[in-house]
Amino acid sequence: MRTEVVILQQPMSVCVPPNHEVTLRVQAIGTGALKYQWFDKQQTEVAGGTEPELTVSLQRSGKYICRVSDLYCNYQFTEWVKVRILDEPGVSRTWRGEPHIVIHPISQTVKPGETFTLKCTALGKPAPAYQWYRNGRILPKQTTETLRIENANADTVGSYLCAVSNNLEESWSEAAEIEIAPPDQQPTPTLMATDKVALLIGNLNYNHHPGLMAPTMDVHELANLLQQLGFRVVSLLDLTLQEMQAAIDKFLQLLDRGVYAVFYYAGHGYEHSGRNYLVAIDAPRPYRTENCVCVQRVMHSMQERKAQLNVILLDTCRKWYKQKGPFSEIKPLAPLGNTVYGYATIEDAEAFEVQDGGKSTGIFTKYLNKHVLKPERVTRVLEQVSEDLGKDPLVHGRQVVEIRHTLTEPRALTDLVRTSGHTMELRRRDACWKQANVLPGRRSLDFPYCGVKVDLSFSALFSNVLVVFGTVRNTSAKAQDCTLILESEPQMQDIFSGSGRSEEMDSLLVNSGETPDCTLRLCCLQRLQGSLVIKVTLHYTHTQTKERLTESKELDIGRPLIASCKLNQTRPVDRRQESRVHTVDHMSNIRYPHHQNHPRPGLPYTRKAENRLQSSAKSISMSSNEPEENDENDSNEFTM
Repeated sequence: MRTEVVILQQPMSVCVPPNHEVTLRVQAIGTGALKYQWFDKQQTEVAGGTEPELTVSLQRSGKYICRVSDLYCNYQFTEWVKVRILDEPGVSRTWRGEPHIVIHPISQTVKPGETFTLKCTALGKPAPAYQWYRNGRILPKQTTETLRIENANADTVGSYLCAVSNNLEESWSEAAEIEIAPPDQQPTPTLMATDKVALLIGNLNYNHHPGLMAPTMDVHELANLLQQLGFRVVSLLDLTLQEMQAAIDKFLQLLDRGVYAVFYYAGHGYEHSGRNYLVAIDAPRPYRTENCVCVQRVMHSMQERKAQLNVILLDTCRKWYKQKGPFSEIKPLAPLGNTVYGYATIEDAEAFEVQDGGKSTGIFTKYLNKHVLKPERVTRVLEQVSEDLGKDPLVHGRQVVEIRHTLTEPRALTDLVRTSGHTMELRRRDACWKQANVLPGRRSLDFPYCGVKVDLSFSALFSNVLVVFGTVRNTSAKAQDCTLILESEPQMQDIFSGSGRSEEMDSLLVNSGETPDCTLRLCCLQRLQGSLVIKVTLHYTHTQTKERLTESKELDIGRPLIASCKLNQTRPVDRRQESRVHTVDHMSNIRYPHHQNHPRPGLPYTRKAENRLQSSAKSISMSSNEPEENDENDSNEFTM
């Protein structure tokens, strides 16, 4: 007796982050063996999609449908199922598919008679359902992500919530308060950005100057906080002069009208003739201005891009090397009213970092991170940083925050980003930012001789620091006592391998997921000239022969993270500087220990880069304690 093909279970739509693995399932009955064929939204057959289950990992949303047929030409199509991709902050590695709200409704003050909308969006497997409430009461038929209320009046004010649920769990959004503005009062204009971008640089391992500890944690923590505020963040450690200039050039490409821009630097620095300089890790000893990055040049370039808000935060020393020089002051290209300077210390003073409680931090950044999430104008946030730092007994009378600005509006780092009207500039900035933050996807390597599988996953601690996790999945009876070794080709420097630093970095890797069997840390990815290959070596004991055996496999992961931006391209040589640069080439073999002169726990350590030769080199005529002034002859070129 023949029966028609009947779909018992339809595949379920999902809403997930990019590159998240999803399995769609269909269950059906019919006469004899059933055949399955999946199709995409172009009604094209999906390669390999001939099973009841279809596993996909997408970067963009897609739709699928499955045809189920029997041997007698009977068939049925499932309903269309959607795999929706939301490019929002990712969920934890242990996420099971329960609703994860990524967009909460926002409180508003509206005019009488106006129309207002509230939005709530969540990830979920299956895709979650929505139900809106006002003042704790259900709103009938309001079951979509967006709630639209027309003709606002006294009856529509109140507290709005959205319940988001699927078959795993129910979650509630944050409350949005809707108020009606009095007839004689217009709602205060909401200040918004068209985008928010940040470049964070921390220099710690200097070739010719004392090393620092704190920039690692300072950059990492500030990057996480700015990401919470919606900033596209690129965070980089240990850059040469060429790499700093290339990273800043890439950063400037992200700036445009309406953009909020944050430039942060932690490391050695100084002040010379009214200008601030950031010391690259390859700066010679003694160094000159052309060996460093001039902050005023960076600000000049940022102002040329006409961003809506420019914030420069410098956790570095400002000791003078030419004390008769003019005071530095902010003089923008035009009265744009969009610039904020936050100095860790005043002119001709040092900035300090401390190691206390097992954690290294710059004192300025310590208090900056405490206040940066507050929904207040950026100048007020820096004032609070200054107040807290002034009470710190470790630096009382030695370090004072200096704030300068030309703001004409109460702009805040917490201001929202206007998401409507995705212009060409927004898509270009998005592509440029993603280029520096692309991670390899999770991979599995099979070792067929012993029957062991090794899972590789990847995490970015910084935009130029990649961590590879290796986990052994041993379901075979052939192997026991498995150990794993991960290596890279080419070998990448681990700038955190020194005493004290490695423990701090390991603390950043603690998460709620499983513990890997092996971890490989790859730093300074900006110096990668080609593809990065991960070599996986598995050592095990053969169960029967008791021999200790080894198997290896290699995985090419391309150019991850900042490596794809090719910051280390060779720049043309400035012939004007050749005659001066060669005089310090003989000092290139001087190396300072990474942790030279670090203080005892709790005591402050300066971020001033010493600029004199070692005592063994006193006979050299260039043993001046000042950087030599270059011959730029451009004292009037910049308006800073």
